[in-house]
Amino acid sequence: MEGKTLWIQKRKPVRKRSLPSGHSLLTPTKKRANSREDENMKLTHDSLIENCYCDVKEDTALPSIAESNDSEEDLFGEYDSFAEDPSLLDDFENQDKLEQCHNTLLCFSLDHKSENLNHNEQIVKHSTGGEQSSVINSWEKTHSLRLTNKIKGKREDFLDVIPCSQMLCYEDSNPPADDVTNIDLHLGDISNGLPCFEANGARSSSNVTYLRNSSEKRKSLKDNLKSTLAVNATEQTPQMSRTKELKKAILLEQIDAAKQTVENSYDLDLGPFYGLPSRVRNLINQFRGIKRLYDWQHKCLTLTSLKEKKNLIYSLPTSGGKTLVAEILILQELLCRQKDVLMILPYVAIVQEKVRGLASFGIELDFLVEEYAGSRGRFPPIKRRTKKSLYISTIEKGHSLINSLIETGRINDLGLIVVDELHMLGEGRRGAILEMTLSKILYTSESIQIIGMSATLNNVAELQTFLKAEYYTNNFRPVELKEFVKVCDRIYEVDSNAENNLTFSRLLNCKYSSNMMKIDPDHVIALATEVIPANSCLVFCPTKKNCENVAEMICKCLKKLYLEHKETEKNNLIADLRNTGNGALCSVLKRTIPFGIAYHHSGLTSDERKLIEDAYSSGVLCLLACTSTLAAGVNLPARRVILRAPYVANDFLKRAQYKQMVGRAGRAGIDSAGESILIIKEKDKELVHELISKPIENCYSNLMHDSGKDFQSLLLSLIGLKIAKTTEEIYNFVSCTLFGVQQSHLCKVKSLWDVTKESLECLVDKGLICGNMCCETDQCIFHVSKLGHATYKGSIDLACFDLLYSDLKKGLEGLVLESFLHLLYLVIPYDCVGKFNPDWMVYFRQYSLLSPVEQKVAASVGIPESFLARKASGQTVKTELDEFWAYKSLLQEVTKKLTYCAKSELIPLMEVTGVMEARAKQLYNAGYTSLAHLANADPEVIVKKIEHLSRHQAKQIVFSAKMLVNEKAEALQQEVDELRLLPPDLPPLIPENGEIN
Repeated sequence: MEGKTLWIQKRKPVRKRSLPSGHSLLTPTKKRANSREDENMKLTHDSLIENCYCDVKEDTALPSIAESNDSEEDLFGEYDSFAEDPSLLDDFENQDKLEQCHNTLLCFSLDHKSENLNHNEQIVKHSTGGEQSSVINSWEKTHSLRLTNKIKGKREDFLDVIPCSQMLCYEDSNPPADDVTNIDLHLGDISNGLPCFEANGARSSSNVTYLRNSSEKRKSLKDNLKSTLAVNATEQTPQMSRTKELKKAILLEQIDAAKQTVENSYDLDLGPFYGLPSRVRNLINQFRGIKRLYDWQHKCLTLTSLKEKKNLIYSLPTSGGKTLVAEILILQELLCRQKDVLMILPYVAIVQEKVRGLASFGIELDFLVEEYAGSRGRFPPIKRRTKKSLYISTIEKGHSLINSLIETGRINDLGLIVVDELHMLGEGRRGAILEMTLSKILYTSESIQIIGMSATLNNVAELQTFLKAEYYTNNFRPVELKEFVKVCDRIYEVDSNAENNLTFSRLLNCKYSSNMMKIDPDHVIALATEVIPANSCLVFCPTKKNCENVAEMICKCLKKLYLEHKETEKNNLIADLRNTGNGALCSVLKRTIPFGIAYHHSGLTSDERKLIEDAYSSGVLCLLACTSTLAAGVNLPARRVILRAPYVANDFLKRAQYKQMVGRAGRAGIDSAGESILIIKEKDKELVHELISKPIENCYSNLMHDSGKDFQSLLLSLIGLKIAKTTEEIYNFVSCTLFGVQQSHLCKVKSLWDVTKESLECLVDKGLICGNMCCETDQCIFHVSKLGHATYKGSIDLACFDLLYSDLKKGLEGLVLESFLHLLYLVIPYDCVGKFNPDWMVYFRQYSLLSPVEQKVAASVGIPESFLARKASGQTVKTELDEFWAYKSLLQEVTKKLTYCAKSELIPLMEVTGVMEARAKQLYNAGYTSLAHLANADPEVIVKKIEHLSRHQAKQIVFSAKMLVNEKAEALQQEVDELRLLPPDLPPLIPENGEIN
């Protein structure tokens, strides 16, 4: 009794596989002589049938053939075992089951790949036998049904386990689904050594029949194997280390577990890290240095309202750790619920800082971080194929983003909206835009969760009604804050239990000469020198000019000893600032930086501001004289905060502004306490008593601000986006806004219905909307005009849309393109007119001689370069009107130039968040000339090549570059996929009536 046997030569002995009970290992009658001295492993045909479809036990990558052989003529070298033994191939070709053998060999290879990994040689030998034993026939009957079901399942899952380099081979060797019908597995003539596939239930013992086109010729097994191995050798196999494979597998497993946890909202078992993989906790420790959360953060993250995905407002003092809670919620939405997220922040600088901070998480956890600030952002955003996106935007860009998602029907792609500084709902036009954004989200989607956070909220009940939200608050601060008020030379501590809320603390011990008293009557220098240079200090000033004056005043009276503190680092900072300004440096900074002091306000360029912020954070600068915008801006805490006066410009401080400024005192993990000192005059004592004792101001709607133009803008966009078309639908919408909630005490004279009708009539009069009566409903249906469509799409202020239209129309009659000046004039906002009085004669003289670049001329005629770049580049270029087609490419080019103000070769590098012109020059000169160079750079090498660049900054640049590359690659792949999609409205090849004209 003989059976067919496959011999596989191996370098190491392997574990024997046992046959089903009652069967013995059959011995072949003939073996081929083998010159190699390796041990032979024998598997009978019985074992082959059982094992060729068994599960792969290990997940280990096979070595690529292309790696071990460089020659194209002989890709397989001495390991071409099939070529060495041609008789084996001849025997197979004499049979009529070539394709089954090929598939079986593939399955057999997969089954044993974990055992054959470390062996470079496989020699397959085949011996023929005579009759089948009764034992084999008995085994066939016993296991036929089990194998039939098993193989059917395995064929369906085959692509999941086959190596990626074998995919082409498998596709070529398998018949199309349409060519095979009702295939069943039957052992058939077991004497031929292979099971048979039979079609339509017709049993065949000699061959396997695929219903193929009769003209198609079968390949010989030898050619088939040869061509397959050739393709596999040249195919690039993704290389990934075993460690990375394991890490990725563990992360995916944890994310799957987290998804199941989050889907069950009422499950109290939150998993490894609040429903997130434990790797997220490690990344927070690695990137932020946070090892454990505060108690309030844990309590907030485990609130029932969050588990049920309800909207939430939470309020804590500044520096309490609010942002970390929001970031954990964002990661839950991105990783577990697989939804996009929008994070709205108040200022461009904060958006850029947050993009840099979260880019590293995006790279590690495989999601995209997209910046929507200034001139950055795409409307509508690109719809990603697989990865989810975190959009980080300013208030204005966030509104435009929501409009674009509603217009394209993609609003439900978002799962979460996070709003920082929620109290800004009550701050003028920006508050009105934020209210519009949140109102549209609440009205158009019930599945999007809204999270609002702030340090200064009072009328929370009304905000809860507006946002349909729960509320959580806590008074936690990681560092104790002590508030003081200075009157003359007496310092009082703020004490809510004392009379007038003030308790005498101490007399200021300073010996001022008469000359010093004239220079510094408020003792700012004495208060600052108590903490600097060993510790940091912020001095808040009422105006930008006052910031510069205070910085210079302090430096004039400091001892020369301050010049020696970190002298080298300060000289490097001056050099960097000089490079940023193309050799020019502000005279004030030139005098103050050697003492470790600088000013910080909106007059700085983005490059200058970034350099000064980094120098302050690293301790190179010990004091910043700044405006109130820094309080709500980037995170720059200090040991002591000094308020130069209780004013912002000419307006007395609000309670919310005061709390934000003093909240910057105290650095978590560094200081045991923080101090704030408010300097006041005797005449302001009563106002200050009210300031420190009264509650936070209420947050009121600003939709009716400035004669209700923002309310009209809201109605225009509702009609344009088709959110509401009739007066009744529009009324129902505005009833759900914050203005609708507060209408009873904001607009007592008119009802909300009257305000709505009057605003609609005003829009009709301006020609922005039109109304037509519907015969069926007897209601007026509104729609926008072309001008109205362009107005709301471009977020144009209704107070000046007609003026802008006339200016653009007039510009076409005599557009001057000899320079960018005329286009620059067209993009500067109208509300900036009158803020500067340029000396145009200076421009004309310079232009006639040198024809200089506009931003250099701007400074010479009295307009700061930062003002032009910020105002002009922040304008959204929309050319919705066909008559203005010429402006489209022209204004886009102007916007790009104003955004970067740099040479064209530096722009790709400056697209990376945090890379400004000076840094881009350094990187370019060091050989990093493209985005790809940065994305694949080693941070350690960059630190060595680039002067004055910290390791932390280098890592952030590389992470941001990688994120941008991923984002661009996803966008390109999306375009490819869309091009390959079959159009849904493609005309049929054959008409429905079957007739071809």
